[in-house]
Amino acid sequence: MYCPFCNACETKVTDSRLVADGQQIRRRRECLTCGERFTTYEAPELILPRIIKREGVREDFNEEKLRSGMLRALEKRPVSMDAVEASLRRIIQKLRASGEREISSQILGEWVMEELRQLDDVAYVRFASVYRSFQDINAFLEELKKLEKQTKLKGSKA
Repeated sequence: MYCPFCNACETKVTDSRLVADGQQIRRRRECLTCGERFTTYEAPELILPRIIKREGVREDFNEEKLRSGMLRALEKRPVSMDAVEASLRRIIQKLRASGEREISSQILGEWVMEELRQLDDVAYVRFASVYRSFQDINAFLEELKKLEKQTKLKGSKA
């Protein structure tokens, strides 16, 4: 690690701590040449798979695009930002764990719908109506019936 003050390449680590929920390491360093101290952060560089859209177009995964889509579905719903961020982390973890270089937007969309179903039924239906491109009221009603059946099953297991 080069010293940001004198550009020397010899530094020593004086302290290390986990930060950002264990996703980064904060290191205090001291330059062996000039004696100045500075802080560095280390994080694993994990490449997320590219997304293959329905039209066949491939694009880099965009966390902000995913967040905004979920927030649009959750607009004016009683769901905390902490819960939304936790859902986003789970989706991103699934992407990393897939080990794939590319993944279809349909798979990603299903994961988003699973998370939204856990967060809020109304947000789930909002997202599903756009994602699945409901053409008429019958498709919408079918999805509501599935949701109702799953909710009843969940209630009977509790």
